[in-house]
Amino acid sequence: MLISRDRACGRQLFEVAEIPRELRETLMSLPENRQSVRLHELKFPGGLFDCAIETMEDGDLLLELHDLEWEKMRLRLQQRELQTGMLELLSRNLGHEVRNPLGGIRGAAQMLAEELEDGELSTLARLIMRESDRIDELIQRFGQQELDRREMDLYPLMDEAFDLLAVEFRDSVRLDRDYDPSIPPILGDSIAIRRVVLNLLRNACQAGASEVLIRTRVEHGATLLQSGKGSVIRLDVIDNGPGVPESLRSMLFLPFVTGRRDGTGLGLAISQQIASAHGGLLTFESLEQGSRFSLYLPFGKGEKQ
Repeated sequence: MLISRDRACGRQLFEVAEIPRELRETLMSLPENRQSVRLHELKFPGGLFDCAIETMEDGDLLLELHDLEWEKMRLRLQQRELQTGMLELLSRNLGHEVRNPLGGIRGAAQMLAEELEDGELSTLARLIMRESDRIDELIQRFGQQELDRREMDLYPLMDEAFDLLAVEFRDSVRLDRDYDPSIPPILGDSIAIRRVVLNLLRNACQAGASEVLIRTRVEHGATLLQSGKGSVIRLDVIDNGPGVPESLRSMLFLPFVTGRRDGTGLGLAISQQIASAHGGLLTFESLEQGSRFSLYLPFGKGEKQ
């Protein structure tokens, strides 16, 4: 909401801007001795804002508008940095403290399997080998990924993930697409981004949703994600499932946090790591019915190289 000084000077606020009814009524009935008032979540044409009203010494009023979407994005970025930092720290510690003794365990099990004749003990030794390999693979997945960044088109990648899930879940989940045709190619690792999209879609389907929507949009002026006047692609995965339990929401992108018995709790943590490596962000929002996960990927001026 931009208004020039010449247009605004000397005129009533109501004459130059469309303001919410709650703010109008507060300004009209503000007591003379009231020094400050704060209104929350006012709906302006440009979005949701908190409004602070201060009474100056000369009796004039000072209005400060605080963009709630901006503030939420700033907090999400802070959380992303904390989460990715914890993931990298955990990766280093696991690599040193777990993989070394794990290699010894696997080697001993392999020697036992070779010495023992076929039978129950040999089977158990080979089971130890297989589970050791599985743990080692999980630990390796924590590592910081080396991105193969090339110009890529998101739509074939998303369609591939979409079609794969359509076969996997067949008639149990309805999958819909809502694509913005204006989205240009971006620089990114197509394999890593496909992994994120596939993970978000599969999580939605496994959460008990009957309908899942994948939607793309372009958002301009994302200065918190990148410097300059760059833009971001916003990829939403929206489902109508039971939603994420409130007790897990604040920890959702941390490793080993999962609401499923058979889940590892790694998918969203690694997906956030991939988004961060692209200069982007992965967010979650609880809906009245279901959930929305949003992947933000920068493009244009300021895109992370």
